Parts: sequence; C-alpha cells; structure tokens
Amino acid sequence: MLNGKKVVFSGVQPSGNLTIGNYLGAIKNFSTFSEEYHCFYCVVDLHAITVRQVPAELRRRTYETLALYIAAGLDPQKNTLFVQSHVPAHAELGWMLDCFTMFGELSRMTQFKDKSQKNADNINAGLFTYPSLMAADILLYQTDLVPVGIDQKQHLELARDIAGRFNGLYSDTFTVPEGYIPQTGMKIMSLAEPTAKMSKSDKNQNAVVYILDNKDDILRKFKRAVTDSGSEVRYAEGKDGVNNLMTIYRAFTGKSNEEIEREFEGRGYGDFKMAVGEACADTLAPVQAEFNRLIADKAYLESVMREGAQSAAYCARKTLSKVQRKLGFVTL
Repeated sequence: MLNGKKVVFSGVQPSGNLTIGNYLGAIKNFSTFSEEYHCFYCVVDLHAITVRQVPAELRRRTYETLALYIAAGLDPQKNTLFVQSHVPAHAELGWMLDCFTMFGELSRMTQFKDKSQKNADNINAGLFTYPSLMAADILLYQTDLVPVGIDQKQHLELARDIAGRFNGLYSDTFTVPEGYIPQTGMKIMSLAEPTAKMSKSDKNQNAVVYILDNKDDILRKFKRAVTDSGSEVRYAEGKDGVNNLMTIYRAFTGKSNEEIEREFEGRGYGDFKMAVGEACADTLAPVQAEFNRLIADKAYLESVMREGAQSAAYCARKTLSKVQRKLGFVTL
C-alpha cells in the first residue's frame, strides 16, 4: 500500500518500434488502473541492453516509449512515469536478488532459451539473470499487481518465489505480487506466421503492425495477413490466422467472438481484414497525433522523466534500505 492505495508496476522495453501487441497487451490497459491504484510505469532500458543496441537508437526510443505512455492516456500527474536507469536502486536490488535466485530456476526460463537461440553470438550473463532484475523492478515498490503479458508470466512467478524465499529467511520484507493478464488481446500473433508471437524484431515487416504505422501501411499489412483455406469468419481450433485477426478486432472494438461472427456472416476474409485494419488505424490515430505533439517537446519529456525518477527513487530507497539492513550491510 502507498498513500492508502495498492501499487501497480509494469515496464516496457525501448528496444525496437513498439507494436500493437505492446499496445493491446500492455500500454492500452495501463490507464485503467490510474484512479484506483498508485501506478509506476517504467521504460526498462537496463533490460534492453541484454541484446546489443545502437546507442543513438536506444536513446531515441527511450523518449518515444515515454511519449507513447502519455499519448496512450497515462497522465504523469496520476502515474509515476520514469526511466529504469534513472533509479539506481533497480540495479542494486537486482544484484542482491541474484544471490537469492537459483541457477536452475534461471536456466528453466523459456525466454532465455528463445533469446539465446536468436542471439547465439551474445549469450551474456545479463540475459541469464534478466528475471532477477525484473523481480527487483517489481519488488522495489511493494507491488500488489503486475499487468503482464502471458509470455512474461513465468518471470512473474519467479519474482513471487524470490519474494517468498527472502521473506522466509528474513521476515516479511516484500509484498508478494499478483499478476493481471487481460483476457482481450493478451497475446497478439504475427500476421505472417500466426503460430508465433508478433515481435518488434521480426525481419518481415508485413508480419508486424507498429503503433506508429500510418493508415495506409496498417491496411496493407492486414490485407496481406495469413488466414486459412476457408472463407468463414469463425473462431475455431486450427484457424490460427483468423483467430488472431478476431483477437485483434475484439481488442480494438470490444465486440465478442459471437458478435464478430454474426457481423461477418456470409462475407469473406477480404471484408474482415479491411474491417480489422480500419478498427486498428482509427484507434491508433489519436494516439499517433498526441505522440507527434509530445515527441517534439523534448524538454517536457525530460521534465516528466526527472519528476518520475525522483518519486520512484524515494519509494525504492525505502525498500532497498530495509533489504540492506536485513542482510547485515553497514549503512551510513
């Protein structure tokens, strides 16, 4: 609890252009917590460097991710918006929690296995201990609830295990967080390969719809989206392409699968793809307009970063001091 409210924490990496998967699975849902919870939303640049980044691009995307947070409805006056590296307590607690995370636990993380295959020439220690740093991100703020994509659920479970382990050894120190996985749009798949998650690092640009894509590009990508050999718009096992498009349409319109099936009864995939593209483009248009306004005001974005970091650091320091004291560190 913080100021009488439960705490929400989540973060988005500033690596690569953000996709509608990032928007529907995370950013779009963040603002729903702003009134009821004390919310910390972080641009997790420390996590981003587990994969080699071009420094100028990482810097630019850090500003862009913060601007997208605000453009998507996160009011800096109601939410603590900050950049991870601006609060050193994240890295400090990350190291301490490394010492309470088992090698076997980290080696079982599916994301480590996946990223190791994709980055075989750079399987670094940070990639391996990434979940411990993620646990530190969450536990620093005594977080009650973590909006998380289904692909991050394993990391959240590990954070819960680490919190429980530390609490068992040193008495109650961390709040054990719960996960929140939105039922609509919780996992958006590739338009070209609907059995794989939509990824901002996908080399096939037609497979991915980015939040900042213009309307023509959005419509073109959905027009080329993979479906199946049938023509009926129906959610069913084995219809991965159509199922994915229905998930996206459901997330943008709020309609149920049954409503979508009725809407497109007797109509082909062509009509359906265009409707999904239109719904996507129409929803993103005001977000893009506000983003363009914000990204032109670097001074404002830096003021948000600065104020957010100060607020986050104050809360993080309280948890870090408690951990240091319980571990037996001498503090001055």
